[in-house]
Amino acid sequence: MSTKKPFLVDAIIGNSKFLASLGRTGKLYRLWWPNIDLPQHVDAIRTGIQQKDGPVSWFDEALDGWEHEANYVEKTNIFRVGARSEQQPVQIESFHFAVPGQNLIVREYTFTNITNQPASFSFIVHSSFLVSENHLYNTTLFHPDADSLVHFRHKYYFALSSANVCTNFQAGLSWDLVQGGELNGTVIDMKPDGALKWEIESLDPGQSITIPIYIAAGHDEQSALLQMEAAKGKASSKWMAETIAYWHTFLSEAAPCPIEDADAEIVELYDRSLLMFKLMSDEQTGSIIAAPEFDENFARCGGYSYCWGRDAAFITTALDRAGLGALSDSFYAWTLTAQSPDGSWQQRHYHDGSLAPSWGLQIDEGSSIIWGMWQHYLENQNTGFAEQVWPAVEKGANFLLGFLQSDNGLPRPSIDLWEEREASHTYSSAAVYGGLTAAASFAELAGKPDLAAEWTASAERIASAITELCWNEEGSSFYRGLNLTVPQGKYEQAIATGAAGQVAEGIKGYKKYVLEHDSVIDISLLGIAVPFGAVPADHNYMKRTADTIEAALTVPGVGGIKRYEDDSYIGGNPWILTTLWLAHYRIQTGSLDEARELLKWAVDHRTETGLLPEQVDKNTGETAWVVPLTWSHAMFVLTLFMLADAETKLSSVTAISKVSLA
Repeated sequence: MSTKKPFLVDAIIGNSKFLASLGRTGKLYRLWWPNIDLPQHVDAIRTGIQQKDGPVSWFDEALDGWEHEANYVEKTNIFRVGARSEQQPVQIESFHFAVPGQNLIVREYTFTNITNQPASFSFIVHSSFLVSENHLYNTTLFHPDADSLVHFRHKYYFALSSANVCTNFQAGLSWDLVQGGELNGTVIDMKPDGALKWEIESLDPGQSITIPIYIAAGHDEQSALLQMEAAKGKASSKWMAETIAYWHTFLSEAAPCPIEDADAEIVELYDRSLLMFKLMSDEQTGSIIAAPEFDENFARCGGYSYCWGRDAAFITTALDRAGLGALSDSFYAWTLTAQSPDGSWQQRHYHDGSLAPSWGLQIDEGSSIIWGMWQHYLENQNTGFAEQVWPAVEKGANFLLGFLQSDNGLPRPSIDLWEEREASHTYSSAAVYGGLTAAASFAELAGKPDLAAEWTASAERIASAITELCWNEEGSSFYRGLNLTVPQGKYEQAIATGAAGQVAEGIKGYKKYVLEHDSVIDISLLGIAVPFGAVPADHNYMKRTADTIEAALTVPGVGGIKRYEDDSYIGGNPWILTTLWLAHYRIQTGSLDEARELLKWAVDHRTETGLLPEQVDKNTGETAWVVPLTWSHAMFVLTLFMLADAETKLSSVTAISKVSLA
């Protein structure tokens, strides 16, 4: 392809085996199968029309006068795109979806003549597959019996065809050559691309014709073609009806939006969140990814299509509240495959539990998993689940215990939750508190009171150390961390201005420059109280910290809360999840109106298709990075349930007061 894939996408479709990302024009950018994190197989799949011998007009581009409207079909993961150009005789409506339970993606195109004259044109699909994310050894062939292109490499086969018999084909047709629309009938080529063409003769004014495109996957040619045969055995309209029914059933079996008389946009975003959760959960393994990958070359980030234990702990808590506990069951079964022999859970993992690219241990990851396991147990009260995870909990808690410093009881330095610095982070300490407290509760269930007492005592020592050692009276906030490792130049500059620190000896005598305190204001400090409860939310220190955070991190003009004071990642924007984190704290302390305003900001900054991004541009208010971010949606869902709980409690108190007055 001659164009670079965008970082930002507009829609995702899938069925927990397939996952695909698309633009609002309907262009398909990426396609994962049979797992949702890797491998990715598509360079690009392009769709265009051609009049007579003119050039192809690619209607999945905002070129040649093409204008588009895009949305999801209500209460489904079916993506709809409308395309129209004054330069063309037809308007095009397309629907894109993965069929549940099938290795099949359906892309249905309906062409309608919008002129007062008969229209003749050709429909062309150009497909370029870099199978298994590899530029080498791809093969494309045309299978005449199946009337299908087949792209394959190694054990991945993708058949592309239609219920309508094609007019022309070519295997091994580059993007540059397909512009003229001439297909020469080459049957096989060791190249990644090919094309199919359908000629439409004399479509009368107002008349429509539908051409479905099927993408069928298999681990060999026969299985891919058998799936294609099954696809053609049923009208695309029936595939769509079955898929609509599946997603409607999925939502009907989940908990409804917990806010009574909620605005339609909140209900729609709630439904969209639940639908998105299902796509982010791998059917085969149970892992939950942070986001569909969008920066595979690591040009601006370290990648997002991985499973982080921390993200997933928030996400599964949201799943449980929303009645999707089966996805949480699958996830926590997966965590047993991802635990390291020493009892830790490392930074992030692939769907099969193997270690993904890493910057080093983040002690909050494993802590969050144990905490999340207990939240899941509290929701389902399943003793079988507690027994299943107990061996991993015991190993994990013992690892946490061994990671504590003997002098102050806090965890040793590790990488922070934003994966940018090494210190004994206050948030991470609170997460370890949460993990050990949860482990102690599991120990009580397992009939291990001595372990429960040991882990509880260590957790309580962490909580005491946070209030005693991590409070910054001058800054009216908790320190972000203690013993922060910094570059030599930053260390010397800080020492020159009166900061305390030391030069320590690292591995093989290398020097480490360590500042005693990290005083940067960071949204994660709210995690001390919400969700981990190491310090009560109504403690004076927490109240002052929250107020300091809101004052320091609210973005002027656009609004929303950024991560920390000197954040520069993607320009230092407000995030959806950070804004909702403050909403969680405000709910916890009874400031419901403030929480609702923060919630409204998040809802107002969803995308055109109803997805929540990671970041919002600090200058324009437009989506800035990562669509969708699963953690963003989880924080939204949790906000709704926390608000509903708080409102119910408030109503109960009011009712009791009225009875007392009577």
